[in-house]
Amino acid sequence: MRAKSIMVVGTMSSAGKSVVTAGLCRMFHQDGYRVAPFKSQNMALNSYITKDGLEMGRAQVMQAEAAGIAPDIRMNPILLKPTSEAGSQVIVNGKVYDNLRAKEYYQRKQELIPEIRTAYESLAEEYDIVVLEGAGSPAEINLRDVDIVNMGMAKMADAPVLLVGDIDRGGVFAQLYGTVMLLDDEEKSRIKGTIINKFRG
Repeated sequence: MRAKSIMVVGTMSSAGKSVVTAGLCRMFHQDGYRVAPFKSQNMALNSYITKDGLEMGRAQVMQAEAAGIAPDIRMNPILLKPTSEAGSQVIVNGKVYDNLRAKEYYQRKQELIPEIRTAYESLAEEYDIVVLEGAGSPAEINLRDVDIVNMGMAKMADAPVLLVGDIDRGGVFAQLYGTVMLLDDEEKSRIKGTIINKFRG
């Protein structure tokens, strides 16, 4: 049976998506489900090297640990390792794919959708639940037409979405409302709940 899915997106970078995703992985694991994390595209300077010598994002390694399973490069098929302010080394399925400037990557990244689909579908065949994580914000209207990591990925996986906002930075209600209002109708319909993160006091 194909896995059920749920996706965590944030109003901005560092809103707490990775930790919330890990929390969901641990909760489902403790409830007896076979669960795996998934982030189609991650950006990080430091990668994790698997036993096979392949590279993946460290956040997905932490999430895999929360899920009680070993890290697997299928959990992060695309990793961007910045090499300058405008370029990155592109890692696909754990191996170096190319070194591209941002503009070049945006022009070519939809070529990588089959790799993303293959990785995701493979996990979905093996697990009960796949918890997906977005990147940055889904409301970046300049990136929407080539989105492969936020609402574009949610559509690929037909996943309901939770939106995380960071109260610690202030303006959390504007963050949440503004993000939702910048989505199109189909994307809005996927938002099933909001989470106010980093609440203190």
